[in-house]
Formats: sequence, structure tokens, C-alpha cells
Amino acid sequence: MATPLSPDRLLAALRAEGVRVVEHPGWRTRNRNHKGAWGPVHGVIVHHTVSSGSAASVALCRDGYAALPGPLCQAVIDKEGTVHLIANGRANHAGTGDGDVLRAVRAETAPPPAAAQDTDGNAHFYGFECVNLGDGKDPWPAAQLDAIERASAALCRAHGWSAGSVIGHKEWTRTKTDPRGFEMRTMRSRIAARLGKPAGGPGTPTRPGTPATPRYQPFPGSSFFTSATSSPVITAMGRRLVAEGCSAYAVGPGPRWSEADRRSYAKWQRKLGFTGSDADGVPGRASWNALKVPYTR
Repeated sequence: MATPLSPDRLLAALRAEGVRVVEHPGWRTRNRNHKGAWGPVHGVIVHHTVSSGSAASVALCRDGYAALPGPLCQAVIDKEGTVHLIANGRANHAGTGDGDVLRAVRAETAPPPAAAQDTDGNAHFYGFECVNLGDGKDPWPAAQLDAIERASAALCRAHGWSAGSVIGHKEWTRTKTDPRGFEMRTMRSRIAARLGKPAGGPGTPTRPGTPATPRYQPFPGSSFFTSATSSPVITAMGRRLVAEGCSAYAVGPGPRWSEADRRSYAKWQRKLGFTGSDADGVPGRASWNALKVPYTR
């Protein structure tokens, strides 16, 4: 069981995983929470849009249509691999499905064949609508599949879920066929492999010669960042903050945690969209993963 991510944390999780994100106006407050529960969330459902073109598909999923008002998902993933954020909260994407499937997702085991139509999926699943005609002929470009992998892994990582928390719409209900054109078992294998590595690494290799995965410094915990800490990790962090245009340093950065480090890190948190106590300058896991501090012995 998990509380849905706030807009700031959703955005930070996606960016930490290396997702190319476009924020559409109003996405942070667009939802259908007035029509029913939103949460606890248990997983992600992947769909195809039965449409073409990024702009048209985003508009369709944002606004919906007469028989099914929008938003129709939280994000649209286009063929270029861009994730378009259009909503935060309950969306009309899953509909009713099989409670046994939901129980399998919660247990992170293989879902049984969908049979019953007895459970409100909109309350419990994030939805990614992926631009594709859904005719079995429209291709799924490598960039799009990589974005599906990354975006799904981002939510799993943020909630502490495994790849078993990601299903296709056709696995949720017997009335749907999406996504059509790739296997969800294969996608789950990709997501599982990604979750076994630090956030933000390269995509699944598609040809020989793919560069090795960069190694980033694991999050050392918020208690690491005190005036008593002197470590090359602090220097590496500071250099990344400078590179991101978030410097509040007069000199340095250096190895001992300082007020300049805290103020610089607060700039980074605000750049990610965090506010209030979430932008106090003390590193948290999501913002740290997004910073991609090089591994330091």
C-alpha cells in the first residue's frame, strides 16, 4: 500500500531515472479526484492510445471525449521517448478490472488471467498512455520502449516496488487488448534489470558496443550531511551542483559539509520543483538520485 506521489516527487523520480519530461500547463492539479478515491496506489498500467501524433494524443488524453472525460492518464509517452505530464491524481484510464489481478500486483507476483470486473482500477494505478495505433502494425520505436521502461522503473523505485507492479491494460481486464505490439513480460524483465542498477543509467542495449553503465554515488542518508562530515562525496556533490547552475559557493566546494553546501543543495531542490520543507537544503533520496553524483571511494 502506498500514498500517491506528490507532483514534486513524481517529477523528481522521473528525472532521476533519466526520463525526458514535458510539463503541460495545469498538470499538477488536473484529476478526477471528485469522482472517487485516489490511492492507495499499488502499481502502473501501460496502455496504447489508438491515436497518432504527440500533440493530438496529448490533447486527447488530457481532455478526453464525450463518453469518457479526461484526464485519461497521468502521462503520455510519445514515439520520441518524451513523457508528457498531463495530470496528477485519479484519471479515467483503468476502469473496472479483476480484484485477483490487483491482489497479485500487490503481492508482486505474476497476474492471473483477468476474469472478473469487480474493482476500480482508477483508484489504485498510475496510467501511462503510449502513442500507438494499437493495430499490431504500428511500430514501437526503441526510444519509446526505453521511456516506458524508465518511467515505470521511476515509479517502482520511488515506491519501493518491484517490476511485478507494472502490468498492461489487457492484463487488468479481459475487455482490452492494449498494449499491442510488445510483450509485457519482456517489459517487466527490462524494468527489473533497471531496478537492479542505480537510477538513471543507459537503456537496454540494442546493439553491440553500448557504453557501460555509469556508476553513481548511492544516497548516504540524510544524517550524513552534518558539519561533522568531511568526505570526498561532499566535494563530488558540490561539483555537480555547480555544473547544474545551483552554486551558492564563494569558494570550493570542499569535503566538509557547510552552509554553502546546504544553500546550494536547496537551489537544486527548488530547480527540481520541491518547495517548503522539501527544499531545506538537506539531501533526500529522490533529489540525490536526480543529481547523479559520480561514485567516489
